Amino acid sequence: MTYLQVLKKDKKLTEILSDDAFELTLHPNIPLRLMHAIMSQQLSTKVADVFRKRFHELFPHANPTAREVLQIPYETLRSIGLSHAKATYVHNVADFCVAHQITDKKLLAMSNEEVISLLTEIKGVGRWTVEMLLMFSLGREDVFPVDDLGIQQAMIKLYRLRTTEKKALQQKLQRIAAKWSPYRTYACMHLWAWKDGGPFE
Repeated sequence: MTYLQVLKKDKKLTEILSDDAFELTLHPNIPLRLMHAIMSQQLSTKVADVFRKRFHELFPHANPTAREVLQIPYETLRSIGLSHAKATYVHNVADFCVAHQITDKKLLAMSNEEVISLLTEIKGVGRWTVEMLLMFSLGREDVFPVDDLGIQQAMIKLYRLRTTEKKALQQKLQRIAAKWSPYRTYACMHLWAWKDGGPFE
């Protein structure tokens, strides 16, 4: 059974499912992808691309390791335009990944919640960031980022939900999304596309 066949069991969701078959891709060097996510936070895609380009110009090759990132001084990270917080968080990610021997293989062997629990130990890395990593770097099919504003807005509109207090709303969203398992990531991709386009490239 395809993911679209599963999602079409939800009659309301069926109203916005496009014929586009979304695909998830596994991207190598997950620690680097996490650093990209940190640098891109609260920035437009265009501006984030500029910072990413400057960052990669600091290295002799396109795929630096966490250990190589740690060798780049804080002042150098600041010089490419990163804020104090982002420069610090990039080093936090690199330091954590080296200290805990974080590899793609290690993360691939872990469940979604195990990855979230591990990586949110890093100062500057929140649950939403790791959920995006699970979806768009690890290619996990069953992730539901309940705190994502775009997902909340799309579901409130589609299911005509009352925007009650935060906890009650989250519980409603979780109950609805449970019907989409094990393909909640794809449902979110359709919701983003329906609303105003996806959050990641």
